[in-house]
Amino acid sequence: MTHCEPIDRSSATLVVLAGGQGGRMGLPKAWIQLARKPILEWLLDRMQWTGPTMLVSAPAVAHPPGSGLFDCEVVDPVDGLGPLRGLLTALEHLSTPLMAAITVDMPGVSPVVLAWLIEALAHRPGHDGVMCYVKAAVAGHIEPFPSAFRSEAARSIAQSLDAGRRSVQDLHLHSGFLVLEAQPEWPASTWTNLNTPSELAAFETTLTDG
Repeated sequence: MTHCEPIDRSSATLVVLAGGQGGRMGLPKAWIQLARKPILEWLLDRMQWTGPTMLVSAPAVAHPPGSGLFDCEVVDPVDGLGPLRGLLTALEHLSTPLMAAITVDMPGVSPVVLAWLIEALAHRPGHDGVMCYVKAAVAGHIEPFPSAFRSEAARSIAQSLDAGRRSVQDLHLHSGFLVLEAQPEWPASTWTNLNTPSELAAFETTLTDG
């Protein structure tokens, strides 16, 4: 991306999706403790977001520990509809033109990455969303999170859900959604997902070692 003036993050909402029940983790992921804090509190401390913050949960896992630290919590209409429905729920309640979205189980995402995504989208007015393409030794892949969206993305996402398509990655098939190559200096931990207790323990070890 060519150099542009930084975007004021107060014009964008930080959205954390936390509607999953965490079958492999053994508990809903929003109930994870990280460095002796509720993971939601830990994420907010890490991000130090200057704009609004929104938590998206689901009926069975609503109001997790740390949820009161967000400016608002919104709840999916039913359980089990996945992260694409979570994005639509966030967009339906969005009060800013832009939002940056992460999932509760991705603690390796940094504020720098989210700021880059917001700026990439803000300087491309013809697009409603942006995700990352991550290079790998054999074949690259699209990472659905972290990602950034305009409020106008709600229409395309609703159309996908109505058609039975629930993949966030498949949004790139819509003309308004853009995939950009992830920056090479971002660490591999950016894409960490905490799916099991062993993965959680391994990530906590990196915090202790650091």
